[in-house]
Amino acid sequence: MPSTTQPTPDEALQRLKNGNARFTADEAYDADLSRDRRMALAKGQQPFATLVGCSDSRVGPEQLFGVGLGDLFIVRTAGNNIGTAGTGSVEYSVIALGVPLIVVLGHEACGAVVAATEVVTQDKRFPGSIGPMIAPILPAVIAAQRTNPDNLVEASVEENVRRVVERLRSGEAVLEDALEAGKLKVVGAVYSLSTGEVRWLD
Repeated sequence: MPSTTQPTPDEALQRLKNGNARFTADEAYDADLSRDRRMALAKGQQPFATLVGCSDSRVGPEQLFGVGLGDLFIVRTAGNNIGTAGTGSVEYSVIALGVPLIVVLGHEACGAVVAATEVVTQDKRFPGSIGPMIAPILPAVIAAQRTNPDNLVEASVEENVRRVVERLRSGEAVLEDALEAGKLKVVGAVYSLSTGEVRWLD
């Protein structure tokens, strides 16, 4: 069985920071992908962090944080937004698995955010479910447009991350006890596609 001891939120965060530092330095990716690890995980999981990220193929959470099988509980959608299923998944990771850290990870040049900026600035329409999918990003774009219109996409990426973080910190009652007890931390970050660096938001 996986270990029953979880790191503190700060220890979990530092592990991700250290892994990303190795990634950006092009150090060897040494995560445990062995048969023994797979056999242990078949009996149960205990990830040390939950990651709410974008579906973008260029943003592979395990790789950019230098972790392996069973380390991260990952919820991915275009634009790193979470509806009922995503929010429930995050809550499950905390309640059932004891995850001490939630990371909301956006990234530069996010296609979903670009689409949202086009809706706001050009009244562009998208077919099928794409429009409803990006609708939760529109308030972030409108806010970013007021503060940083010259760099709208990247400002919207950051604002969108901050809004998802705030929602998880203050809008999900089932997480409140863990947050208030210091057993859980929710943080935001933005990934640079070109450098591989994860920039942590305040």
